[in-house]
Amino acid sequence: MDNTSSAYWKATLGLLSKILIIWFLVSFGAGILFAPVLDNMHLGGYPLGFWFAHQGSIYVFVALIFFYAKRMGDIDRQFDVHED
Repeated sequence: MDNTSSAYWKATLGLLSKILIIWFLVSFGAGILFAPVLDNMHLGGYPLGFWFAHQGSIYVFVALIFFYAKRMGDIDRQFDVHED
């Protein structure tokens, strides 16, 4: 594997690692682990921990999909492996 391939996969795996960490923190962290702390705040009349577990995590997941698509396109163009 040459240096370009290694750098491409390093950038790709770095992006995936960051997205998975955010995904974990939002779904498991905000919805379960930090729910008692977050429940002291309210959003739309509901405790924030409950809101993250039922609504907020979905919004974050959709945002992560768009972020991933944009960043992967940038990485592909950077390493000249993009599709026209």
